[in-house]
Amino acid sequence: MDVLRLGDSIAIGVGVRIEKECRLLLLISVALAGVCVSVGGGITFLGLIAPHIARRLVGARHAKLLPLTAILGSLLLLSADTLGRVIMAPMELPVGIIVSILRAPYFIYLLLKNI
Repeated sequence: MDVLRLGDSIAIGVGVRIEKECRLLLLISVALAGVCVSVGGGITFLGLIAPHIARRLVGARHAKLLPLTAILGSLLLLSADTLGRVIMAPMELPVGIIVSILRAPYFIYLLLKNI
């Protein structure tokens, strides 16, 4: 992956088959995301959305991005839990449903933006 970040011409010069490597990395990342969501439920999908929101706020500097992602993800989960407890006061909505409602519009926006 480090060689791929150097650019296509350098990666080809080193002997990396770019298309094959990109497909393999995409397959691995999709499989890992699917396994995480299936084991942890919809809440773990929040870990895919929080970095995108944080990147839009502070840019791509990892020194600021990583702490903000952690704080933003936890704040989103806490606010979803609070909403789930308050909306239907005697009963509680599962936090996964509230997180799904909050994340779906942003995820659709990300998909449409990349088209």
